[in-house]
Amino acid sequence: MSAASDRPLVPAWLREPDEANALAPLVWPPSASRDADGELRIAGVGVGELRARFGTPLYVLDEDAVRARAREVREAFVAATARHGADARVYYAGKAFLSTEVVRWVTEEGLAVDVATGGELAVALAGGADPSRIGVHGNNKSVAELERAVEIGVGSIVIDSRIELERLAAIVERRATPDAVPQAVLVRVNSGVHAETHDFLATAHEDQKFGFALADAPAVVARIRELPGLRFMGLHCHIGSQIFGTRGFAESAARLVELHAELLAGGEIPVLNLGGGFGIAYTSVDEPTPIAALAEGIVAAVARECDVRGIPLPNLAFEPGRTIVGRAGVTLYEVGTVKPVQASDDLQRLYVSIDGGMSDNARPSLYGAQYSARLASRTSDAAPALARVVGRHCESGDIVVDAEYLPGDVTPGDLLAVPATGAYCFSLSSNYNYVPRPPVVAVRDGETRVIVRGETIDDLLARDVGVADRPARAERSLAEENQ
Repeated sequence: MSAASDRPLVPAWLREPDEANALAPLVWPPSASRDADGELRIAGVGVGELRARFGTPLYVLDEDAVRARAREVREAFVAATARHGADARVYYAGKAFLSTEVVRWVTEEGLAVDVATGGELAVALAGGADPSRIGVHGNNKSVAELERAVEIGVGSIVIDSRIELERLAAIVERRATPDAVPQAVLVRVNSGVHAETHDFLATAHEDQKFGFALADAPAVVARIRELPGLRFMGLHCHIGSQIFGTRGFAESAARLVELHAELLAGGEIPVLNLGGGFGIAYTSVDEPTPIAALAEGIVAAVARECDVRGIPLPNLAFEPGRTIVGRAGVTLYEVGTVKPVQASDDLQRLYVSIDGGMSDNARPSLYGAQYSARLASRTSDAAPALARVVGRHCESGDIVVDAEYLPGDVTPGDLLAVPATGAYCFSLSSNYNYVPRPPVVAVRDGETRVIVRGETIDDLLARDVGVADRPARAERSLAEENQ
């Protein structure tokens, strides 16, 4: 990421609006609107009520938006694949946002669940996910995590290294019984296709921690096929995140199908998993590809490559996360201070400080990610002012919204809303500067409920052994003094 001082003062894409109250249609949850008083409402719930009941910062998640998007994505990929005579399975990528309630929502809408750690696996199971519809990822799965996955009968494990392969083989052999079913596995490969995104979000190039090079995959698959306790199901590839369009997926598919065709000589391969990474709109100028067009384009590209090689289209799997939950989330903050700063000879910027920051949204600091913001507790006729929304942490890079036009009369006590925060905000949150993590509240049909409890200072202190032992130490000291 570039240093904050290297950022342009005003991004080229940002245009000064006639007024700064409008809600960009693709950025906010479909249920977001303003009432007659100008207050933002999400799923029929006003932000003033949310602040009064739960405080700020506050993650707000529109349940119906998550459910509707899960259905839309599943139906798009199932329909596109069926037109070519195959089946599709859509996994929800739990790393985007995971809680037992969200697991329940997406599984009720027909999605399987993708997890990457023992903790995510535990949440998926606690949320009622069928183990046979869980996929397990990760470049450094521990023995304990693999043991647990095999024990409960997960649907698939994605092999990421030679060491992991032998580690899993030993576990399966140790647990073998006469009626044991072989553990289904996929092999993660790097297609060499670079997604047009931030370097840390592009995950299919060769010089990175995930998966095998295409040239190394045949030997890995041959080893799997030697092991009676494992069943090779197919290849897996994930080219990156926050991707618009299908060009990268099509190029990656061509390389994967070439390898898939070569491996068919050794036995059937029922699945090809193309991962996820489908982008969403974070600003008014973002234009994500409609999911139906995305599904049709990706599946058609794979089908063409199979036709060229005279092989059948395998069943396909996909792992969307951000596109399921991202747009459904809004984070609410209270404005603490507003400070005009002369950014250059001819440019003044308002620094709007909020009561959260990089501890509840790390993406701008990690990736230079762009977000939008709107005054949420009211509307304003004041002229738009160039603003930077910053957090309360002791870091100059603690920026939540790098550049936005807000009403020039934004003032302490106002509520500010940042949309498109359903993905990778809660899941990347921290306690930096000993700031408690916010609660997550679900809204639906005018009703609210907490789905993840927020932390308190007492929660943070409870983990500090020195604090916990203080009464015992005081008692010992008193006893020593009385001796």
